[in-house]
Amino acid sequence: MRKQSGLTLLELLISVAIISILITVVAPNVREMLITNRVISQINELSATIQYARSVAVNERTTTIVCPTSNFSVCSNNWSEAKMVFNDLNGNGSRDSDEEILAGTEINENILITTGPAQEIRFNQSGATASPATLKVCHNSNEAKFARAVVISLQGRVKTSRDTDNDGIYEDNAGTALSCP
Repeated sequence: MRKQSGLTLLELLISVAIISILITVVAPNVREMLITNRVISQINELSATIQYARSVAVNERTTTIVCPTSNFSVCSNNWSEAKMVFNDLNGNGSRDSDEEILAGTEINENILITTGPAQEIRFNQSGATASPATLKVCHNSNEAKFARAVVISLQGRVKTSRDTDNDGIYEDNAGTALSCP
């Protein structure tokens, strides 16, 4: 005669309770990690694109523009759209049909919001820019702990925001805590 084996109802309930507690503790941390990774990825892509544009301006001794675009032919002021880099050969501040796109990015995911200057970022042949700019990336939850920024100085240097005081909120170059709209 063979004896049946299995779980009792009490053992099953205890197992389900332990699994529920683990999921409750781990799930919020996984959410934060995923959001942080998406924001950092976007910041890295922005930083690389801007540094590339500056490098092209210096190496080719020309004016290079980085701007958001919805169709890769006209610049817009919505930095959540795709970005394009091109040499502004005639200095009119917009991309003409004879001006080749040197680099481009994808459109942000809907969960990320990117804000920036009202105009394009323009690098002259020395690598400097006409005005400093800050591009900020936020999660659509508007939680300040997810805010990150790319800061471009007048000299064209590109820096990313840092959490200098270790409070979980990143700051810009002036030490001002970043916030989301």
